[in-house]
Amino acid sequence: MSRAAAEVRPRETPRTTSQPRRSEWARAWQRFKRYRPGMVALIFIAILIVLAVLPSLFSPYPYTQVFRGMRGAPPSHDHLLGFDHIGRDILSRIIWGTRVALIVGLLATGIAVGMGVTVGAVAGYMGGWVDVLLSRIIDTLMAYPLLVLLITLAAVLGPSLTTVVVLIGFTTWAQYARVVRADILSLREREFSLAAQAAGASNARIIFRHIIPNVLSPVIVIASLGVGGIILLEAALSFLGLGAQPPTPSWGGMLADGRSFILTYPQIAIAPGVMISLTVLAFNLVGDGLRDALDPRQKDSPVAR
Repeated sequence: MSRAAAEVRPRETPRTTSQPRRSEWARAWQRFKRYRPGMVALIFIAILIVLAVLPSLFSPYPYTQVFRGMRGAPPSHDHLLGFDHIGRDILSRIIWGTRVALIVGLLATGIAVGMGVTVGAVAGYMGGWVDVLLSRIIDTLMAYPLLVLLITLAAVLGPSLTTVVVLIGFTTWAQYARVVRADILSLREREFSLAAQAAGASNARIIFRHIIPNVLSPVIVIASLGVGGIILLEAALSFLGLGAQPPTPSWGGMLADGRSFILTYPQIAIAPGVMISLTVLAFNLVGDGLRDALDPRQKDSPVAR
């Protein structure tokens, strides 16, 4: 090939192997997917949500239907979990009880997160006497034994599902407020916060538009771990007769029904006890996976557990 032809020949552009940069949430999801117990737990929670949304579709019998002569009967082909002390199908009541557990767990967590993030953000950003006052309220609430406080308030206000959701939500927000306040004490001095102040943004806009999005990762982790604890609180209140009232099925109430028949009809207490344990374990595993996935120090190396 002549020198002139070589000069005319276009230069080959080097191939780039760089991939488009993924967002932090996309990379967190990739890290979470490598945590196999968390993925299994997430699938289990998804099944519970489907059962809670459409219980009548999956329940083989109405949860109030009584089968005569089947009081405490053991599991069979048509009734996989047997019958309770009255003669009702346990599997149907377990499926309908999923709705109560998730309603309390998710709604109460939502209330607690909303209150805790707001109070913690205001206390951490405003400082001064506002911080002192709100911090003392947080410390006072966290000093009370939670279950004793819930039992007292539920007994005073009257047992119902709505009461349980509201009480748990309004008594468990302090832990979120403490975490958010600690993070915002450092974030309020960062460059983006000072720039927003210099631009004339109001305190409310700085808090909710610029600062709170930067503290969502630890809040999400604490909330996912806290749902299981709230489900346990609901089961405890229902066990004591202060939660969802009959004939509405709840796992805690089914445990209370089986307490007197644990030796003669053990399936009455075993089934709801297993469901409570599996559900709490599933939310804890999801929380563990989110804690590792949202940790900024984690790398995108292919490590599976």
